Amino acid sequence: MRTFGVEEEFLIVDPDRGSPVPLAGDILRLENAGCQGTVPPFRPTLAVELQQEQLEVITSPHSSLTALAAEIRAGRTYADSLARKSGARIAALATSPLAVTPHASNTERYDALLEKFALTAREQLTCGYHVHVSVDSDEEGVAVLDRIRSWLPALTALSSNSPFWNGTDSGYASFRTQAWNRWSSAGPTEVFGSAQAYHSLVAELSGTGVVMNPDFDARLSARHPTVEIRVSDVCLDARDTVLIAALVRALVDTAAREWKSGQLPDMVSATVLRQATWRASRFGLHGELLDPKTHTPASARHVLAALHSHVREALEETGDAHYAKEGLQRIFSQGTGAARQRQAHERTGSLAGVVAYATGVTHLEAVDHQHAGEPYLASDAGTAALVAS
Repeated sequence: MRTFGVEEEFLIVDPDRGSPVPLAGDILRLENAGCQGTVPPFRPTLAVELQQEQLEVITSPHSSLTALAAEIRAGRTYADSLARKSGARIAALATSPLAVTPHASNTERYDALLEKFALTAREQLTCGYHVHVSVDSDEEGVAVLDRIRSWLPALTALSSNSPFWNGTDSGYASFRTQAWNRWSSAGPTEVFGSAQAYHSLVAELSGTGVVMNPDFDARLSARHPTVEIRVSDVCLDARDTVLIAALVRALVDTAAREWKSGQLPDMVSATVLRQATWRASRFGLHGELLDPKTHTPASARHVLAALHSHVREALEETGDAHYAKEGLQRIFSQGTGAARQRQAHERTGSLAGVVAYATGVTHLEAVDHQHAGEPYLASDAGTAALVAS
């Protein structure tokens, strides 16, 4: 069974005003000083990101969805317990609802990014969600990248959690995707065909002097024997985080099986895939997406059903089928993070109210009343991990 792990990026927010606060350095210093807050059963890794208003939480690799889910939950609790000691909270928001001027982290890498990319880097306060899945070799990894391209926009739609930008409603479900695609190498790629072709392109990009490690929607990890899928917003609800991890691993399993059986990848162009990404970013699950097979408009429900059908066998083999089916049904019933943020804005009448609501949902302190009592994670019998919300 393939191992998988995740990276979640969170906003650090003022619990009263809702505005992002530049406290990542303070939080990491607290951790290093031994003020470890709520000690989780797992020990996630905390890391600084481009801006001091955000904090990254990185899990260990796991083979079971139940174990990964437990560490995702523990990581959120752990990071928040340290943030509280600094007078802040952690919120799973992919962009800040309130206007903010970010404060860059002072590292050699980030200093170079700011010098090179100027306003693009200075304004880039976005929180993504990356899933790593193990592969046996670079050749298998690139074969997987070639065969999952068409399915990635569905994950963007499913995870959409960034409707607000700079104090206003952007009109998008995932405005983070729009902001992120300002980076020079961001977005979908053409079919590579081989690991050699992949590495040749990466070397060519490095030779331009613009990028070192490309920001493709999905790529080989530079540090681990994994493929890294990078298209998702950080999810408001941790249950959605777990669901997308299950779907991503199933996509990788399915693609590897197709490659080994000699099935060729879909040769759709990256230009067309960029349109699929735009639709997912604009509408989330509340408008038409592009069908991953025909690349023509189709309902979000049809696209998600196609994704589920595509990976069902892999989900059954890992024991994640029941959880995935229920998770997809729940999101269609309950709404994506973007939809729930907009509902919170309608209820509270303020963007600070959206942040307060999101902070509670991030830690399962607040759920919509009709969903109170819904389990945090309910997977197949024998692997259940029920945590009352």
